Amino acid sequence: MLEIAKVSKLFNPGTVDEKTALVGANLIMKPGDFITVIGSNGAGKSTLMNIISGVMKPDAGEVRIDGRNISQLTEYQRSRWIGRVFQDPMAGTAPRMSIEENLAIAYARGKSRGFSFGVTRAKRAIFKQELQRLGIGLENRLGAKVGLLSGGERQALSLLMATFTRPQILLLDEHTAALDPARAELITTLTESIVRDMNLTTLMVTHNMEQAIRLGNRLIMMDKGRIILDVPEDRKKDLTVEQLLGEFERISGKKLADDRIVLG
Repeated sequence: MLEIAKVSKLFNPGTVDEKTALVGANLIMKPGDFITVIGSNGAGKSTLMNIISGVMKPDAGEVRIDGRNISQLTEYQRSRWIGRVFQDPMAGTAPRMSIEENLAIAYARGKSRGFSFGVTRAKRAIFKQELQRLGIGLENRLGAKVGLLSGGERQALSLLMATFTRPQILLLDEHTAALDPARAELITTLTESIVRDMNLTTLMVTHNMEQAIRLGNRLIMMDKGRIILDVPEDRKKDLTVEQLLGEFERISGKKLADDRIVLG
């Protein structure tokens, strides 16, 4: 279980550039939850992801996994429990290394310090089997440099790498936003399949309102560093984009202003 307890974050305190990113954020994710996150620009969505993953530490509050406070652990230390896929397809991979070398790094996540990053015959067989699940032929290109793959192929590989060791928490940070519609739909379908088959506890930030409603069992909405709405599964399944926009305006007192928002 992931728990965010009264987490706050302030950037550039005491300066003209001071910005409140999170204000007393509270969130409990039960095992198997798939929560989509929407909100305006500057709402705190990426900051929340960064604090959970360990990229940055909160100014106040705690991040807990199964009751353990991990707030002061580094990103590397948390990687045994947390997998993450970024918006940029290159961010989660090493472009100058081959597919199998990237997978070897992911396979070693959470293993002991003496674990080898080398690619053995046994590992290669595992990699091929896992890549076949993606259904895009990467299992036949293990020696290909990741930097030569298409954006969709790289993001599919990033998704596989992030889930290779069955993380307790999967963070998806607008992971389809940089892709064209066809590849975005491919990655969305792969995401649904992997999350369902592995029963992964997942937090997904998206600017696609229809996607936010369709995927997962909960939806949270953020504004000005606060979680202003938490929609449970029984309400979410009948929710429309128009109703969601109306809820944002009712609670925040303004229209959802973000030029990257996709309604459907």
